[in-house]
Amino acid sequence: MTTLYDLPLSELSEYRPPLDEPTDLDAFWATALAEADRSPLDPVFRPQETLLRTVEVFDASFTGAAGQRISAWLLLPRDRPAKLPCVVQYLGYNLGRGLPHDYLTWSAFGYAHLVVDTRGQGGKAVPGATGDSWSAGPHVPGFMTLGILDPEQYFYRRVYVDAVRAVAAARAHPSVDADRIVVAGGSQGGGITIAAAALAPGVAAAMPDVPFLCHFRRGAEIASEGPYLELVTWLAAHRHRAGEAFATLRYFDGAVLAPRASAPALFSVALRDPVCPPSTVFAAFNRWGGDSEIRVWEWNEHEGGQGAQVAEQASWLRRVL
Repeated sequence: MTTLYDLPLSELSEYRPPLDEPTDLDAFWATALAEADRSPLDPVFRPQETLLRTVEVFDASFTGAAGQRISAWLLLPRDRPAKLPCVVQYLGYNLGRGLPHDYLTWSAFGYAHLVVDTRGQGGKAVPGATGDSWSAGPHVPGFMTLGILDPEQYFYRRVYVDAVRAVAAARAHPSVDADRIVVAGGSQGGGITIAAAALAPGVAAAMPDVPFLCHFRRGAEIASEGPYLELVTWLAAHRHRAGEAFATLRYFDGAVLAPRASAPALFSVALRDPVCPPSTVFAAFNRWGGDSEIRVWEWNEHEGGQGAQVAEQASWLRRVL
């Protein structure tokens, strides 16, 4: 099978491109997380009155990067044992947490479910509830190039710290089994999932679905739709600063972070994906530090298997937790 524009599956399965890993990568993230830890996590779970009959809903929040409050939804099955495994879900690009009834699947499977807002996002159909108070230099509209000339200022430094803190917030709820935290998400949420699994201690499983934020240079070179094109636009305008930009992106590349993740993982990839090209996904999958499996959706574009993938995930979680 040859995809529309990327490598054949036989080559993707062995795809391990050379990556420029920063020598101070671990120190960089240790510093970022230590900075966040200076602020109390202060997880809050406020019960919400809804018409939902099978699930309890909590308007959740916790302190993320730079001391900023991050919003989330926590959904719990009404009929539950004392402790539940929890799926911590990160969201796709420019999607906010929306409304609780948008997220009934994992509670229906019997899991606690924490749906984490992405700071500053929520401007595309699904509203968010979390701002981003940081100021950065000139960038292309969107988030890919926000602060791109300095790893300390880059947008995804704050997002990845928020993701790690979300795992801690989930563990703080009395109905959650702290030893069975699953990180999950699709597209941007898949990239954040990889970062959370690499940076948060004790994650039990990870489910990156058609992940974004992996092998940035390859994405910029061949993606024909979606957020990687923001990077292309910025590079075209700042053509003499490409080296600086890619030097920053090394710290946030899912393919670079993947070997630091030890939890079992279930990936998915869509072979006709013009947003997150298959080779960018395999660049991370093939370097994963723990046991891993991948579901390959031969005829799908960015949406991947979606409903079919959720069924695969639910079956897989029953085996690994």
